[in-house]
Amino acid sequence: MDYLLHHYLDASAAATPHAVAVVDGGGEHSYAALSERADRIRGALHAAGVRPGDRVGIHAEKSVDTVAAIYAVLRAGATYVCLDPQAPPARLVTVVADGGLTAVLADEPRLGTIPGARVLALAEAVTAEPHSEPAPATEGDLAYLIYTSGSTGAPKGVMLSHRNAMAFVDWAVAEFAITAADRLSSHAPLHFDLSILDLFAAAKAGAAVVLVPPRLSLFPVRLAQFIAEQRISVWYSVPAVLSALATRAGLSPGALPALRLVLFAGEVFPVDRLRALMELLPGKRFANLYGPTETNVCTWHELDSPPPPGATEIPIGRAIANTRAWAAGPDGQPVPPGEVGELYVRGATVMRGYWGDPARSAEKLVPNPLTGADGDLVFRTGDLVRADATGSFTFIGRRDGQIKKNGYRVELGEIESVLNRQSFVDECAVVAVPDAAGSTRIEAFLVLLGEAGAEQVYAACRERLPGYMVPDAVHVIQAIPRTSTGKVDRQRLAHSGGRLTG
Repeated sequence: MDYLLHHYLDASAAATPHAVAVVDGGGEHSYAALSERADRIRGALHAAGVRPGDRVGIHAEKSVDTVAAIYAVLRAGATYVCLDPQAPPARLVTVVADGGLTAVLADEPRLGTIPGARVLALAEAVTAEPHSEPAPATEGDLAYLIYTSGSTGAPKGVMLSHRNAMAFVDWAVAEFAITAADRLSSHAPLHFDLSILDLFAAAKAGAAVVLVPPRLSLFPVRLAQFIAEQRISVWYSVPAVLSALATRAGLSPGALPALRLVLFAGEVFPVDRLRALMELLPGKRFANLYGPTETNVCTWHELDSPPPPGATEIPIGRAIANTRAWAAGPDGQPVPPGEVGELYVRGATVMRGYWGDPARSAEKLVPNPLTGADGDLVFRTGDLVRADATGSFTFIGRRDGQIKKNGYRVELGEIESVLNRQSFVDECAVVAVPDAAGSTRIEAFLVLLGEAGAEQVYAACRERLPGYMVPDAVHVIQAIPRTSTGKVDRQRLAHSGGRLTG
């Protein structure tokens, strides 16, 4: 019976050793080959002194060896920490020190990029003597740490156990009927939580996972060709990539015949772009998966048909299996349907806490206000939602995305929603910037289509928003900057002083 993440690989390698497990730039690799690679890397880790309970970094571009490294760390009873291959050295040093990493497996270009860390060459590790003796571990042990940006500017390590990840993966494989016949995309970088579904759902089902080259998303036409050529049947990514496929990939109705399931998460999907994509890909399943890193995925909504014209939002839906979610008022109690509250989540997917930060953990993991029972903790997401009469949630915005301006409460997401509905807007992001007078400025950054300019943006806002919500500044830029996980880089925008224009 599977009760640890790497047991998915163990079972598939035993049952279907010659089936394709990973597809990368080097070709197709079987489950037997992936398992052997993992044991060799584990041998290198054992020789380096890595033992159960240790944390091991992985600092490399995606490849079959990187996937094998993840399984090697898990088989060693240790916790894997995937580092951002594009992160600056200072951030890497911070993460290595904060996580107390015993060792870091790195590919050739990154061997000297983390001063002071014990770095093992991944290329050498895959040639080590195999080590296959089972390491002691339980489902409650940490499987991985994911470092996300903290409000203080310091990265915070989210602690996820085998049980946390498997509760989500098992649900997804069952709900979306993922089988050995599927070929799943691996678009998200490995330090982003979307990768958990890509890697482990494929292994549980004995399916193939196709590693998408990182830069391919910059070229929507080539990305569409890649999806077709690789016969990808299950796609999972942030909405920005799918928006580009809808508008700039030259898809014709009925394209991508092997694709059967499209999943998206991480940010709000502009409704017009989602409608366009669904019309181009009729007959496919589309689902919106919601959940901060701290909960994996906790709610979901499947779209039965394209959103109708005039629709302004896509629900984030109901809680997945073995999870409870509710919109809470200030006292933590559920608010009535139709009212806005903070989303609270309780269940098997909820994190164990933040690494080395009990104070932050206690702030976000609070005693269940519905039971008050010892040890019964719920996660306060910080997201504002509204439930309808059926219990389906709609995302309203972030508590920290709600600002005060001249005494008015302003939800930045509402401004973005208005802008995204304009035919001349390709992409947009709205941020709040403190000014010298101690007040707050609202600044909008947009990529526009055709000959549109800032005046059209102002006009659209004045027509649809109260005066206090109209942006104080509109910046027309070439592209919205994004983080390495594909999300809008709001910190860069807020500190740019508008100098991204051009």
